[in-house]
Amino acid sequence: MTSSADDASRLRSTLASIAPGTTLRDGLERILRGRTGALLVLGNDKVVESISSGGFTLDVPFTPTGLRELAKMDGAIILDRDATRIVRAAVHLMPDPTIYSEETGTRHRTADRVARQTGFPVISVSQSMQIIAVYVDQTRYVLEDSGQILSRANQALATLERYKLRLDEVSSTLSALEIEDLVTVRDVAVVAQRLEMVTRIAREIEDYVVELGSDGRLLALQLEELITGVDVERELVIRDYLPQGRRKRSTESVLAELEGLSPTELVDVPAVARAVGLGISEHLDAAVSPRGYRLLAKVPRLPQTVVERLVEHFGNLQKLLSAGIDDLLTVEGVGELRARSVREGLSRLAESSILERYV
Repeated sequence: MTSSADDASRLRSTLASIAPGTTLRDGLERILRGRTGALLVLGNDKVVESISSGGFTLDVPFTPTGLRELAKMDGAIILDRDATRIVRAAVHLMPDPTIYSEETGTRHRTADRVARQTGFPVISVSQSMQIIAVYVDQTRYVLEDSGQILSRANQALATLERYKLRLDEVSSTLSALEIEDLVTVRDVAVVAQRLEMVTRIAREIEDYVVELGSDGRLLALQLEELITGVDVERELVIRDYLPQGRRKRSTESVLAELEGLSPTELVDVPAVARAVGLGISEHLDAAVSPRGYRLLAKVPRLPQTVVERLVEHFGNLQKLLSAGIDDLLTVEGVGELRARSVREGLSRLAESSILERYV
C-alpha cells in the first residue's frame, strides 16, 4: 500500500511529464485537435504484457506526430516509463474485470483498471468530450486549459503576497520583542501560524507551476521571490522556542504536526501554540525566551557550526545580547574578528528592530 504522500508525488511527476512544452503534451494536443481518442500506458513490464493482446511491437523513438498517427487506429499505445519510446501500438488491454472502477465509458474504465493493476500512469484522451484524463494509482485527474490554471494561480499568488506582507510584519515584531525580552506564547504562535499559511499557499502554487510547464515560467519566478527564506524561518522559529522538557521533541516532528493541522485549527492561535508545544489557551500570555537562532542567522557570514556553539554556550538570546567581546572569545571557533562581527551584528539588529517597531 502506498501512502497518500507517495500518490501525490507520483501524480505531480506524471503531470510534469505531460505539462505544456513537453513532447508528450504536444502529441496529446495533436490527438485532441484531430478529434480521435487514445489510450496510453506510461510503462511496460510483465504485468502490462500479461493484460495485452494483439497489436504490434514497434520499439521506436517517441515523436508527437508518430503518436498522433498511431492514435488513429483502435487499441492502446504503450510507451516506456519516460515516454521516450513507443513500445507497442493497437493493443487490446484486458485488465482484471473485478477491479472496482466508478468510470462508465469503456476507454476510461479500462484506463482506471489498468492504472490500478499495473501501477503505471495511464492517459485517456476522450474523442467525444475532448478532454485528457490522467489515471495514477487511485486518482483520476482531468487536465485543464493553461488559461484557466493561470487564472487560479494568479489569484493564489495575490493571496500569497498579502499573507507574506503580514508575515513580514509579525516576524519583525517578534524580533523587536525578542530583543526587549517581552515575547509571549501568543507572539510565537502567530508567527508560526503565518509561516504555515504562507507555506501552504506556496505549495498550492507549486502544483500549478508543475501543471503549467513552460507556460508557468513567470509564475515560478514570482513564487521563488516571495517565499525565499520562508522554509529556513519556519525551522528557526521552532528551534528557538522548542520546549526542552522530559518529552523532548524534534524540530521535524513539530513541523509535521503544524502541517497536519486542519484549516480550521490553523486559524486558531491556541491550536497552533499546542502544536508548537507551548501550552494551552490560558497560557498564551505566558513569557517565553528564544535561544537566539533566528537573530544569529541574520548575522552575515556566520557559519552554522559557530551558531550552534554560541547558542549552546550562552543558552538564550538575552545572554548573547549582553555578552562582550571577551565573553564571545571563550566560545570555541570564535576568534577576535568573528567576535567583533557577532557583537556588531547583534547590536545593529537590535537597533534596527527597535527603530522599526517604534518609529
